[in-house]
Amino acid sequence: MFGTLVLLVGPALGFRLLGALGVGRFAPWRACAAHGLAAMLVVTAVAHFARPGAAVPLGHDDLVAMVPPFVPFPGAAVYATGVLELLGAVGLVRASTRPAAGFGLAVLLVLMLPANIHAAVGDVVLDGGPATPLWFRIPEQVLFVAVALWAATARDGASRGGPSAAALPGPGPGGTGPRSAAHAPERVGG
Repeated sequence: MFGTLVLLVGPALGFRLLGALGVGRFAPWRACAAHGLAAMLVVTAVAHFARPGAAVPLGHDDLVAMVPPFVPFPGAAVYATGVLELLGAVGLVRASTRPAAGFGLAVLLVLMLPANIHAAVGDVVLDGGPATPLWFRIPEQVLFVAVALWAATARDGASRGGPSAAALPGPGPGGTGPRSAAHAPERVGG
């Protein structure tokens, strides 16, 4: 029941430790949370393609069983959501694509919640056991959406094109005047 939550929190704390050790990319908590969510999504996305007997707790067939009856082509829907999870994970890693990835993943996570509800209410058997109970799964899904939205919101103007050239200190390429944004150091963190 706590596996997916651990897949988010464990890597996020690991990235934060790297930030504390001086890796600038992981200095902000927001970046650590985004990378933690990306790590979780890579693992969960693998399940969308895994066949029975694979070394993952849930496989493709389990996820197909979770799909509510109103969704057409459940097998294709599971593959599609797996691809979207992987794309979202990749998008979360780069600061420039993080806003779009975060907002897209928030929508995806909301759209996938009915599958979790169907599995719990319909007593769908997953990997030989019951689905995660709703009292845990819904708050967990809300947390995942919140982390995706937090990752999507920039704390400064960096995701909207960064500071203007006039705001950058120091001499420009010719040695005088303001430095242009093209000559500014690349921003790597959160």
